[in-house]
Amino acid sequence: MTFTYNDFRDVLKKSGFLMVRSKKHETWQKELLDGSIFQVRVSHQAGRDIPTALFHRMLRQANLTQKEFTDILNS
Repeated sequence: MTFTYNDFRDVLKKSGFLMVRSKKHETWQKELLDGSIFQVRVSHQAGRDIPTALFHRMLRQANLTQKEFTDILNS
């Protein structure tokens, strides 16, 4: 299954990420209670599909599994 950049933004918002910068790419950031910071860079290509390899790299950056991603997206 393929996902779009807008799908990824929706999941980031629902997961507590905030957009901290928007220049060449958007930078989304989430700080945990222990001080850990997760940052994810997202392209401005709104409705375009994310290539599979890039999608998995973005999931790792966001500390999400694909199942967590789909559960959040469908909630």
